[in-house]
Amino acid sequence: MNSEEPLAHSAKPEKGISAQTYAKHVDAVLKRADANVTAMAKYFFGDAQVLHQSVKRAALLHDLGKLDAANQAVLEKGNKKHLPLNHVDAGTTYLSRGKEFEAAFFVYGHHIGLCSVPWETGRGNLFLRDERICSEVDQKLTAYLSDHAECYEKVEESSGMIVNSGWTGLTRRLAFSCLVDADYGDTAIHYGGETEKQSANQQWKKRLEKLNEYVEGLKNKSDASKERKKQRQVTYETCRDADTKPGLYACDSPVGTGKTTAVMAHLLRTAIDKKLRHIFVVLPYTNIIKQSVDVYRKALILPGENPEEVVAEHHHQADFSSYDLRQHAALWTVPIIVTTAVQFFETLGANHPAQIRKLHELPGSAIFLDEAHAAIPTWLWPQSWRWLKDLIANWRCHFVFASGSLPQFWQNEKITSPSEDVPNLLGNKQKTQVNKQEKERVTYSSKEEEFDVDGLLKFIQSKNGPRLVVLNTVQSAAVLAWKMRKTGKQVMHLSTALTPNDRDALVEDIKMRLQKKDDTDWTLVATSCVEAGMDFSFATAFRESCSAASLIQIGGRVNRHGNSAQAEVFDFRVNDPLMKNNPQLRTSRHVLKTLIEEMYFETIDPTEIVTEAMRRELMSDFGDFEKMSLEIITHERTNDYPEVAKLCKVIDANTRLVVISPEIAEALRCYEKVDPVQLIRNSVQIRFFKINTKQFSSFCIPVNDHREIYAWQGKYDGRFLGYMEAIIPLLELDADGFAIV
Repeated sequence: MNSEEPLAHSAKPEKGISAQTYAKHVDAVLKRADANVTAMAKYFFGDAQVLHQSVKRAALLHDLGKLDAANQAVLEKGNKKHLPLNHVDAGTTYLSRGKEFEAAFFVYGHHIGLCSVPWETGRGNLFLRDERICSEVDQKLTAYLSDHAECYEKVEESSGMIVNSGWTGLTRRLAFSCLVDADYGDTAIHYGGETEKQSANQQWKKRLEKLNEYVEGLKNKSDASKERKKQRQVTYETCRDADTKPGLYACDSPVGTGKTTAVMAHLLRTAIDKKLRHIFVVLPYTNIIKQSVDVYRKALILPGENPEEVVAEHHHQADFSSYDLRQHAALWTVPIIVTTAVQFFETLGANHPAQIRKLHELPGSAIFLDEAHAAIPTWLWPQSWRWLKDLIANWRCHFVFASGSLPQFWQNEKITSPSEDVPNLLGNKQKTQVNKQEKERVTYSSKEEEFDVDGLLKFIQSKNGPRLVVLNTVQSAAVLAWKMRKTGKQVMHLSTALTPNDRDALVEDIKMRLQKKDDTDWTLVATSCVEAGMDFSFATAFRESCSAASLIQIGGRVNRHGNSAQAEVFDFRVNDPLMKNNPQLRTSRHVLKTLIEEMYFETIDPTEIVTEAMRRELMSDFGDFEKMSLEIITHERTNDYPEVAKLCKVIDANTRLVVISPEIAEALRCYEKVDPVQLIRNSVQIRFFKINTKQFSSFCIPVNDHREIYAWQGKYDGRFLGYMEAIIPLLELDADGFAIV
């Protein structure tokens, strides 16, 4: 071996970054991993000593194979070649021989991710080994350990205490997260992409006092009716003062009753009583995150605090593998995290280090699953329910499921077996009163005929405005909005074809326009991104047939404050070559049709409607549902982590981050530091298969050779159609039968 001190990471002289020594990296990873597991273990009801030992031993030996002479030669030259000898095999081998299988498992996966235990077990003597180099590593292992002792410290032999940890899959992911966050984090710090982790400043009692003041101040600002204001105050006080001992609550509070602040008050009380470290707000749609973040920053930030260091907004996945992109990762480190259901649930089932590294922050947290009806597909709930119950029972987490259309899926034995009772934050008296007011606020009806785009336009214009129209796909919404403007109608458009920054600006414009009582002859055309959580109040709404829950949610965007007579919401269907259909909605659309025909919307409260809809959907698709849900449960039980991660995709789409801002795209090309929030807020997500179609391929250009991020090169209208400004002319040509060359 070279007489100079061995390296863990090469220098990057073109950026002025020196090499990092092996000893410095191992020491930093050990300290950060220990801090991670120590903070997490405070909330663990299992054997914390085993947890600590496994993580620390993995941290100590995770890079042992880098001490190989051939690997050191590459690290010293600083070129971009892969290390010639797989550096995880040495640490894995040593730990396995000492029967420290949890630690060995973590070392083996700290780059490739948690592996498939059934597949590895089937390899017999090659369990957790690299077949190509195992004999070579066996011969050199003693030398590696000697070099490790010389430059850092002697490796103590295994105590033999960790043969079988008995951990659940979730516990193993949490422990693994402690290691990979330490490894990824220190590497990113060395290369200038991250800063040292800061301790969270909870101050829950002061934040609850601030929230009480904020809610009291809203009484005089709200334009709601007197009865609506009273209802909101009762809801707030009921939630805030509820017993914090149960680990799980439901809150089926209808739209406009102030659950955003009411549930937060309950979570703050819980965080105080249970000494929790984080509060998570999990939302189904990226566009409603900013609205919630704005409310929480106004209501919870104390004097002198930086709002971004207290309430973080995570719009969609920003978990990158490349060294150059790790600086853009969104981590769960601040007191209050507002994130998406996609990120939250896919992280629970993840196996890859880039995605899983933030998971160790979850134990000891209160989690608000807002608009829970839309959080994940029904077939993901059986396994997700098991994870949530594990977090409650073993990691002192506290959950609240909330929605104005909340199906009580925990009472369906196809999802939870046996069925369970979940207490409600609202008392029976309060629930009865709010449901009575819902029937007086809005009515629902369905149109039998199918519309083409022109027929739909005429039907929409025949009703009172301002009007809200929600369609099932980005393409359909853009086409209708484009057609309306082309025919001289007053129209706005809101969908994920726009960046979060542009959507937020449009949301503010929509709110201001809705306040103008004399400006009524206009229409907002949108996708489902507006159907939950948006503080909109239109005169009439139209929802392309989707599901019972979606129709009820759209009812929450009309006559929101109960100041008018009953508002109308129409269920409709389209059949037009330019407007995309979504075949995945076939069952839920059929169930919705039958519920409308059976007069459910006239006589039954929203919770019962959506619960019955879910029951019928499961009956219709039970074969597929049972197959998919049991497949996930089986793979989780057998510790087949790659398969679980693959199957637990909340959105069944392989998407890529596409940067709209030319300045940010150029900064990424030059490997400059970009704030993770600004990266996300100036980008869109586009399905990977679309990027390779003739309409999109010329507009989506990889930023760098890693192909994790693309730059948009086509027309983009941030005030109207977003990236669909470039796509619609091509769709129109296709529909007219012209070839595109």
